[in-house]
Amino acid sequence: MKMAAEVRWLLIFHVFSVIYAVLGETTHRKFEYKYSFKPPYLAQKDGSVPFWEYGGNAIASSENVRVAPSLRSQKGAIWGKQPITFDWWEVELVFRITGRGRIGADGLAFWYTSSKGAYNGTVFGSSDNWKGLGIFFDSFDNDNKHNNPYIMAVLNDGTKNFDHANDGTTQLSVGCLRDFRNKPFATRAKIEYYQNTLTMLFHNGMTNNEQDYEMCFRADNIVLPKGGYFGISAATGGLADDHDVSHFLTHSLYSPGQLRSDEQKVSLEEQQKLSQEYMEYQKKLQQQTDEYHREHPNEHREKEEFEEVFESESQREFRQIFAALGQTFNTLRELDNKVNDILAKQDRTINAMNQLVVGGVQTGGQPGQPVQLIDTIRRQEVDTILGNQNAILSAAREIKTYVTDVYSKADTIISNQARAPTAQVQPMGYDYHSLISEMRDGLNTLKRDIGQMNTKANCGDCPTTNCLTTTMFLLFVALQMIILLVYSMYRDNKEAQAKKLY
Repeated sequence: MKMAAEVRWLLIFHVFSVIYAVLGETTHRKFEYKYSFKPPYLAQKDGSVPFWEYGGNAIASSENVRVAPSLRSQKGAIWGKQPITFDWWEVELVFRITGRGRIGADGLAFWYTSSKGAYNGTVFGSSDNWKGLGIFFDSFDNDNKHNNPYIMAVLNDGTKNFDHANDGTTQLSVGCLRDFRNKPFATRAKIEYYQNTLTMLFHNGMTNNEQDYEMCFRADNIVLPKGGYFGISAATGGLADDHDVSHFLTHSLYSPGQLRSDEQKVSLEEQQKLSQEYMEYQKKLQQQTDEYHREHPNEHREKEEFEEVFESESQREFRQIFAALGQTFNTLRELDNKVNDILAKQDRTINAMNQLVVGGVQTGGQPGQPVQLIDTIRRQEVDTILGNQNAILSAAREIKTYVTDVYSKADTIISNQARAPTAQVQPMGYDYHSLISEMRDGLNTLKRDIGQMNTKANCGDCPTTNCLTTTMFLLFVALQMIILLVYSMYRDNKEAQAKKLY
């Protein structure tokens, strides 16, 4: 029993030793300003970015670098001037990809390669056959598999061409499906390469919390060339987006004990020196400001009066908060009034239900008064209402059938017009029917008169003058045909003019 207790305590000691060893190994991080850029004053007055160089269609401003603008067939890139001097690193990338289209193109790329790439290459604006790592934020679906926007990490040894037809899916090492276009806030990517392990955390830009990251991918046994270059590139195609990068923050990573103590000491001394210089500069600036105010008191007073006219940022925020609270208060008051109305209606309904008696409703106010019964709806009235509803439904069905028939006929006419655009539809309306009836009646009358005249001719009673001859008959028929033709042409002309109006 005593031996078992000693073994137990020894085991607990070893467990705590392992936990202490694991927790005690914290990675040291050092900010590398020569491999970073951020606003404000990202670009100098001459347009250059310190320690970086850009080309192609890239544009640098004081707030961001627009690697590729929202124009068709644009390519641009920005590369660090110097190769890195450390083995492990972490890069925090803050960017925005925005466009007016529902689909964007082509995308943004993060590079770590043994040599700097081109500024107008074929792979997201940079060179193909690279040697190193490329992380692509691909926003266009080339293979039509509906798997974009997509983030992928692709390794290359300098001998492989990028598979554009399949969006690089045959070459990627790891990746994740994430949407990074047209977000309300800037999207972020934190890329870490430490002890041959590549990890990427992604911020989707839906919140303003800078630490709202989620795991995108993680890959082990990733071997990258030493002394590589950092770069960012982007490209557009038939579709176009604005590809803006505002922050590129690089930290070198060191395992415990790897970072020399003298380097830490030098950095602390530099920090103290810079802090002292900053304090001296602040004092000197304050002295110059006071001297200027003493020499120009009127300008100082005018500036204060001018500033009093406009509200400050804090005043604007307080005003907006007050307005929002006022709107909230008004909404709550309206809701309270509506709830009170609902409660009052509910009380009245409950009181009416409590007054229900067998066979009617009690209308007397005093309990001693007789009960007056109100007749309710009868069964035959319900049947009448149902019959009326059925009649309305049947009439609605007939109307629907008639409308469907009209729609099918109109569709047939439209299809015929589409097949023969020069053809004209001749409607058989009321005028044509009446005209044909009149012609039929006239011909019948004419036949009857001719028969009567033939009968008279056979009897020998035909007069010698004023008798209808064959020439007069043909002339009369020809005159009717001409009138009919003229009328038909006039009507066609009117219908053609009416169609032009519609």
